[in-house]
Amino acid sequence: MDEPIEAKFDTRNDGDVRDPRAGVLKPRHAATLIVVRDDGPKPRLLMGRRNRGLAFMADKWVFPGGRVDRGDYLAPSASELAPETAARLSLEPRHASPPRLARALALAAVRETFEETGLLLAQTAPERPGAGAWRPFLAQGALPDLAPLAFVARAITPPYRTRRFDARFFMAPASALLSLDRQPDCGELDEIGWFDFDQARALDLPNITRFVVHEVAQRLADPGRPAPFMRFLRGARQLSYL
Repeated sequence: MDEPIEAKFDTRNDGDVRDPRAGVLKPRHAATLIVVRDDGPKPRLLMGRRNRGLAFMADKWVFPGGRVDRGDYLAPSASELAPETAARLSLEPRHASPPRLARALALAAVRETFEETGLLLAQTAPERPGAGAWRPFLAQGALPDLAPLAFVARAITPPYRTRRFDARFFMAPASALLSLDRQPDCGELDEIGWFDFDQARALDLPNITRFVVHEVAQRLADPGRPAPFMRFLRGARQLSYL
């Protein structure tokens, strides 16, 4: 596989480092969504800039995403994941996984994209009551649409980081969005934009985001490509495929 992994990929000099005497920090399940537009001369990716006052990846450009919420295991949806996508998400569990984790990951990616950008990967539906993190989404008269999601990559934050995530990266076409117009009063990212691959690579990106930008370009050319899985074992970076 042609992967641009530099020797210095996510070294201890790239961010805050955890005190090794503090013990092991368990990664939290998280999900990210890469939305791709194909309505121009070049594919464009949806990206947003994080607030410079944040403690984690401040001022960096990222794909929308975040950790799985308890409500993601129970939220309704207009469609389900493709069976192949759900099966690949279940490969190489880090530990005993909660029931329906694959679906919860997909729902987290869709919910976080709405919260951070104000865009809905959804189908129209009657407005319905919701609880917790899903209340604002369901109030839009929409249900999350999981069928368009493809599994692109997985990465676990190195053990020496102050925050750790077991993140799954999904991809979906912008045509699956209800609209390209952001919902009012939504969007936690300071700024969002659509960038072609050259423009995206020129942004201030976290290392794993740069890695996934390259992977998305490869996947658009080869949709059947297996998903890379980046993790650190016994202090060494390891790359496998799912």
